[in-house]
Amino acid sequence: MSKKFTHFDSSGSAIMVDVSAKAVTSRGASAKGRIAVNKETFEAIKGGTAKKGDVLGAARLAGIMGAKKTSELIPLCHPLSLDTCTVDFKLPDAAGPDGLFRIEASCAVKLSGKTGAEMEALTGVSTALLTIYDMCKALDRAMVISDIRLEEKSGGRSGSYKRKNDGLF
Repeated sequence: MSKKFTHFDSSGSAIMVDVSAKAVTSRGASAKGRIAVNKETFEAIKGGTAKKGDVLGAARLAGIMGAKKTSELIPLCHPLSLDTCTVDFKLPDAAGPDGLFRIEASCAVKLSGKTGAEMEALTGVSTALLTIYDMCKALDRAMVISDIRLEEKSGGRSGSYKRKNDGLF
């Protein structure tokens, strides 16, 4: 079976995919990403002493808001009503060999709909990481956001997907 891009018509123009004939199904997705920060920034985040306040609390709310507003940010995404959205963070026990601390963010969403879930999870985790950067940039402009990826999805015509443990993440 040949795969094709669904967001283009026969003349190559961008379109919003017609989902009117699709059935409403339960769908879910989760995504993860990382932000690498220096020791001073990590300690401020962990200790809650950043000048702008509770960094992870603000990032959690931003991630949820980002997931809910995905269709306003990604031009061809359908507006979806999320049934649930969670954003969580995993703080490392130690710095990596380069002296940086890599904070992992994860976002999971569930909904009942005709399409979606992956872009909402990816947007949620991206927004959470960008919020950490924004709240800490006075301490560390060299922070690096990386490794944003879909971890798993369920539901819909294409079925389930789970990232294989390939050693990259």
